[in-house]
Amino acid sequence: MYTGNEKILGIDPGYARCGYGVIGKERNIPVAYIWGCIQTTPKTGDSPERLLIIYESIENLIITYKPVCLVCEKLFFSRNTTTAMQVSEARGVIILAAARHHIPVYEYTPKQVKLAITGSGNADKKQIQMMITRLLRLSDIPKPDDAADGLALALCHMNWMRTA
Repeated sequence: MYTGNEKILGIDPGYARCGYGVIGKERNIPVAYIWGCIQTTPKTGDSPERLLIIYESIENLIITYKPVCLVCEKLFFSRNTTTAMQVSEARGVIILAAARHHIPVYEYTPKQVKLAITGSGNADKKQIQMMITRLLRLSDIPKPDDAADGLALALCHMNWMRTA
């Protein structure tokens, strides 16, 4: 159970780019500790090597920041089944890394994230980025977009747990 002082790891799952953000609270104010993007490319190798990079990167974040939970976006795909399979595989190794460290995984839909961050389930990406910049007292919008999404997922969970 999240009590408010622990760190939360938010992950925007992807195969080529996987956004992440680690947040917590200091003096009851949300703060971002780190954010970024795990990148794999075709030059990295085939699927097993790319998935290993994602797994090892997530595991390193878990070991370094010791989050109490991992928050991942719930996936919805309607068109590209190849992309859906690759992202599902990446998501699988992300969840495996959490399971290896006995960290619970929470999932939120994009609409739930938008609602928790902006108060509107129909907010656009720019509105979400502006709000996480304001809520986490950052000087600039986190880049790339995948990293901002990782922070948004973690902040969404913090907001949902506060009201639960």
